[in-house]
Amino acid sequence: MKAHEFDEKFDAGADVSGDVYWDKALRPNLAYEAASMSTVPPRGIDALDREARRLGVTRQALHEALDRRTARAG
Repeated sequence: MKAHEFDEKFDAGADVSGDVYWDKALRPNLAYEAASMSTVPPRGIDALDREARRLGVTRQALHEALDRRTARAG
């Protein structure tokens, strides 16, 4: 099914649940974990905020991703 056909079916109020591959569905930003920002200086937090806005993610999500990347490298 093409995207426009799916959209038309959905917009018409039809049941589209059979047309979705639920086992492949993703729910980004569903899991939340607290990360400590106490180790980041104020200018670093400003830089994190700018980069997070540029990427369209939260500061926490960016901080966690950078922590994971650092842990893998070390």
